[in-house]
Parts: sequence; C-alpha cells; structure tokens
Amino acid sequence: MEATLLGSVFGLSPVSSERVVGKAVFPSSKSKPRRQTHRVTAINSVASKTHVGVRRIQKNEDGAKVVKLVENPYSGAETASPDLRKSLSDFLEEARDFVGDDDGPPRWFSPLECAAQAKGSPLLLFIPGIDGTGLGLIRHHKKLGEVFDVWCLHIPVRDRTPAKDLMKLIERTVKSENHSFPNRPIYLVGESIGACLALDVAARNPNIDLALIMANPATHVNNLMSQPLVGMLNVLPYGVPTLLEEIFGFKQVKDHLQTYNFKTLSRIFAKDTLLWKLELLKSAVASANSHIYAVRAETLILLSGRDQWLLNEEDIDRYSHTLPKCIVRKLKDNGHFLFFEDGVDLVSIIKCTCFYRRGKSHDHLTDYIMPTRYELKQQLDDHKLLIDATSPVYLSTLEDGKIVRGLEGIPSEGPVLYVGYHMLLGLELGPMVIQFLKERNIHLRGLAHPMLFLNGKDALADTQMFDKYKIMGGVPVSNFNIFKLLRSKSHVLLYPGGVREALHNKGEEYKLFWPEQPEFVRVASRFGAKIIPFGVVGEDDICDLVLDAYDQRNIPILKDFMEEATKKAGNLREGDETELGNQICYLPGLVPKVPGRFYFYFGKPIETAGREQQLKDKDKAQEFYLQVKSEVEQCIAYLKMKRESDPYRHLLPRVLYQASHGLSSEIPTFDL
Repeated sequence: MEATLLGSVFGLSPVSSERVVGKAVFPSSKSKPRRQTHRVTAINSVASKTHVGVRRIQKNEDGAKVVKLVENPYSGAETASPDLRKSLSDFLEEARDFVGDDDGPPRWFSPLECAAQAKGSPLLLFIPGIDGTGLGLIRHHKKLGEVFDVWCLHIPVRDRTPAKDLMKLIERTVKSENHSFPNRPIYLVGESIGACLALDVAARNPNIDLALIMANPATHVNNLMSQPLVGMLNVLPYGVPTLLEEIFGFKQVKDHLQTYNFKTLSRIFAKDTLLWKLELLKSAVASANSHIYAVRAETLILLSGRDQWLLNEEDIDRYSHTLPKCIVRKLKDNGHFLFFEDGVDLVSIIKCTCFYRRGKSHDHLTDYIMPTRYELKQQLDDHKLLIDATSPVYLSTLEDGKIVRGLEGIPSEGPVLYVGYHMLLGLELGPMVIQFLKERNIHLRGLAHPMLFLNGKDALADTQMFDKYKIMGGVPVSNFNIFKLLRSKSHVLLYPGGVREALHNKGEEYKLFWPEQPEFVRVASRFGAKIIPFGVVGEDDICDLVLDAYDQRNIPILKDFMEEATKKAGNLREGDETELGNQICYLPGLVPKVPGRFYFYFGKPIETAGREQQLKDKDKAQEFYLQVKSEVEQCIAYLKMKRESDPYRHLLPRVLYQASHGLSSEIPTFDL
C-alpha cells in the first residue's frame, strides 16, 4: 500500500524521521512541520489508451477550415472494463502492512492512488468502521482521487483511544482545514462507527461547510445486536468467516480466505479488539444520537438491505426526517461492508445524487463530472434491448444541404442548441445521447424537468430510476441554466414541448406543443449559437397508447395517483392558457407491438451569429421562432414519409439481415 502520511492523533503532526511499513509511511517523532501540498491536475474521467478518432472541423486564424482527427475516448465503450478493479483480496494483502507490529496513535494518510485530483477539489476525510485500517475505500481510491483530496484515518489494532478523543482528532483536522481553505467544502465519509463519529463532528461544528456520507450508520446498540457478536468472539479465529458472512452479510469472504493469509483478518478482528470496538460503538452511538438535532450539514445515507448487524430502518427514517438536508439511498442487495462489494461505486452514487460540489452548493454545470467509459457502457447495457429492437437510423444535414446517414453534419464546436420533438416517455433520449458520445464525442446537456432531480420524501418514485439523466449530464430546465450552458459553449438539448409532449394523449403523437413566445431565440442569438432542429419518429411502431390521462381520470385510484404526481412535480407552465399549460403527470398505459424502427433526422444548422440586434425585435424573433418550429415539423414529416420505403422498418427483415451479415453490421435503410 503506497500512502503519504498526513497526521497523527494530535492533528496534522510535524515529522522528522519516518518508519516504513510495507509501502506505507508513518511518523515516528516530532520535528519541523511538514508543509502541506495540494496536487493540481485535470480530471480525466475517460482516460484510456487507444480509441478511434473523430473528425473535427476547425478554423485557422485566416478563417480557413481545417479537418483534424481527434481521439474519441468513448468509442468502443461496449468493451470498457469496470472503473473499480480492486477487491477484498487487495484489501487483505495491503492491510497486512497496517496490522503487523504497528502501534502508535491514530493518524491520517493519503493513498498515492489519490494523487490526481483536479484544482479546487474538496477535501474528503474517510473515517473507518469496525476494521479501523482506513483502507475501507481501497476499491474507490483511484476514482475518488480524481475529484477529491482524500485523507483516510488509520486506527491501529491495539489502539484504545476513546470515541470522544477520536471525535476531537477529526474535529481538529476539520477546523484546521477549514481555517486554511474556508471556501472548500469538507466531506466526512464514515461507515458504521465512523458514521457516528462524523455525525458527532458535524453536530459540534454547524458553521463549517460539511457534507456527510454515512454508510450503514450505527443507530443503536442492544442485546439483539451485541449477543451474536459476543458469541462469535468465543470461537475466533475460525469464526471470522462466519462473522463476516452471516452477521455482516458479506458474501465474498470464503473465496478470498482460501488464497490470502488468514492471520490478517485474525489480527484485525482479534477478540480484545472487537470487544473494545463494541464499547467504542456504544459510546459513539450514544453521543451521535444526543447531538443529532444540532446537525446542519447535508447528508447522504447509504443503507444496505442485507446488513443484519446494524440495519434499523426505523432509526434511519427518523434520521431522514431529523437531519435538515438528508438523502437516503437504499442498496438492497448489499451487506454491511458495501464499499468492498461489486456494483457499489461511491463516485457514481455521488454523481447520481448530485452530491458533489466544489462551492457552497451543487452547480449542475461546473460540478458535473463527465461519465467514464464504463459508465457509458452501463448506459449502453441498460438501453441495449431498446437499441437492438429498434435499430435507430440517424440522419444529419451538411452545410450544403445534403442529407447523410450518421452525425457528420453536426457541428463539433459549441454553442449549439438542439430543438426538437419529445417522443412518448422520452424513449428517444437515451439512445440519442449515447450515440452522440460514441460517434462524435459530443456531450449533449439535456434540459430536464426539475422533478427528475428531487430527492428524499419529495421524489415521485424511486430516485434511482432517474440516475441515467444525472450520469449523462441532465440539467434542470430554467432560463438561467440555458444561459449558462450556452455561455460555456455547450451542446444543449431542449424540448420546448417538455412534459406535455412526452406524456401526450391518444392521437397526439408527433404533434408539437410549443409555447407561443420565442423563449430560446434571444439567448441563443446572444451567444451566436447554432440552432439544430430535429425530428424523431417510431413510437407508434413499438407500442399503442391505450390508457391516456383522460381515460385515467375516470378510474378513481389512477385519478388520485395522477393528481398527487402532478401536484408534486409542479407545473412549469402554470398560468399558460394554451394546451401547453395542461401538464399532467401520469403513467401511460401501453400495449407493446412487434418493434419497428426509430428514425432521427437533424436538420441544417441555423445560424444566429451576428443577428443578436435583429432578433431583439419582438416580431423578428417571433418570425425566427416559427421558422425553427416549422423546420422541426418538416423533419418529422420527412421521416414519416421516408420510413414507408424502408425495407428494414420491421423486425424480421432486420433479424435476417444481421443473421447473414453479422450482429455488428449496420442495417441499411431507405435511399436518401
């Protein structure tokens, strides 16, 4: 384990000489203070070695166009490897250096894997659980290190520092770092015992900008919990696998113990150490519960469904209502040591809950972290059935007006505003955003309804259903966010029809429900953004809408659900007397068909550069707005007409074509 020492039980301690244990560096005495440094490098969330390039057309200083081949890190994402490659085996191997003959007080260390954080990254202090090694995030070190300045607390096996003193150690570090960097948030990540200590520190420091991430926080200690643990202690060391597997719900222990030194676990979970940790737990829980009402920090609670040791959903529910800004995320298939388990990616969870920030609050633009190749692969896997079943056809328009298959006609440089039709339930959104990244390395920032970003008790449904929108860069729709996105030269995806189009009624497919006022025209012209009108068809080829909002109003149970959902979501067009203002949130009743095909057509980019003054005129802006709307309608009409001549519109011809040409072959379509 390679690590950089940061401090001891006395805070960030001065160091003169060092003792090396394995590949970790620990202090042995005091002397001159070690100067703290912060590494400054760019975040590289999509790092990879070899990728296919994409053509980018750029202009030289003399205005001449130059075609450059730029590497696309997302090409071939289907074969991407998991971001988290370490396992319990690595923990056991590296923990041996931490639990040998090591004595001394608790101290901080920074894993060298975490050396690549970007400028302005917040501080993350990891407070360990029952193991005390500080290696609980070992699977996450590399990925966390790209976006956080990571420090981990190591509590030696034979250390008997009381909970009160551990809390003071963490508190001194928090105060010291806050004094040095007052505008930088500090994340406290703790599991079980560590979560209680983090909560206690937050309660005692309500004026410091803290964010808490608590994994399976211990909420109470009673005989039902402590008796099985004490019983296991009587049969140690052979009871260690059973202790971890049966009580903590950790399924991977036996396989790893067959190949790794069993003495490592025996030292970490020695009888006297576990008995001490139980007393430490009782003290930490009591202190945290007595101070919980003083906590002002925002909190993310990760709750395992298979944690038989500390699971108490009633207490967690109380926490979620007591803590002022609390998000509870349930991981039903995981056990107590969830940070060691496959399928748990802490950085991805932070992204999906919009919990990452570099300033006082989360900014959907500046705090957004691009998806990794593996995260894009996960999106591909989630949408695989839809993409394979519909074999989408993408058409774009070159500058000379020629229609080509693919996205070659899409401008590489922003700002670009994509304005188009929203298919039923937004079925086109996932395949389209994925295709833009894979083919052109263009990241579409979609403007979405704010209800998709609700957390906790305000959410309409399980918030994990909406993870894909946050991972892929969705932004709550607002005039200010459109302004900021275009100012930053982003590729912005806007559906003027919004919820009304995505949740339309029978007979309304391919009908635009746009506002009467030219809302996006002036802001686009201010930044000289290109506007690309687009249409998409195919929803009527994969399903029939049999139960719409009008039908559900006549069914009491569905009517009540619909009214409650609409009230929670809020109406962004409240006061609009047109049909657009009739925004009802409901779940359409659909009957699937043998799938047809999706078709996307992106029209010729419409320039706004140099027209800012002209489009300030209300009539000119309205005329321009109607032109864009007409272009979208023409795109839809073109696709509806041309798909009639597509010999591969239906599923069977496509299956036969791929059977003879290979599953990865591109299926032909109508003549352009």
